[in-house]
Amino acid sequence: MLFGAVAVGWLLLDQLSKSWAVRNLSGHDIDVVWTLRFNLAYNSGASFSMGEGRGRWIALVAVLIVALLIWQGLTVRTRLAAVALAMIVGGALGNVVDRALRDGNGGFLGGSVVDFIDFQWWPVFNVADMGVVVGAILLVVSTFLPIPDDDVPASSPPATDDAPAAADPSSSDSTGG
Repeated sequence: MLFGAVAVGWLLLDQLSKSWAVRNLSGHDIDVVWTLRFNLAYNSGASFSMGEGRGRWIALVAVLIVALLIWQGLTVRTRLAAVALAMIVGGALGNVVDRALRDGNGGFLGGSVVDFIDFQWWPVFNVADMGVVVGAILLVVSTFLPIPDDDVPASSPPATDDAPAAADPSSSDSTGG
């Protein structure tokens, strides 16, 4: 449940933010704070605008990776790993949706990804990209954390051999008392 909710939520957040950017940033930038500005850009390639024009191949690889991550997401044992994988899946799907539905080179998955978060000293990116990067970092962090023991209920202390057995109130003692 958590995995699905986070993945769908991230995808929706990404698509809503991109729709806002396309509506509000065409023709002008918005300076936010320090070097951060919102600047509308379209990317038909991979990260950092590499692989220009190879968007459909990138999208196909992303779909295969998403399928693998969804399969992995069904078997993760920690909430952090589930959230991390879901952020990656939601982000990857957000950029695949752009390639499928946005204008671009035309044809199957020929659209361009909408980017708009611009620090002016780093390549322009979007909410989907943040999900992929932050999700990957959280996934690495989750591998160093202990896996919770699901066999012991959280409300009862573990049994030990040193503790005396509790008296059974239904049994009577032999002294009649």
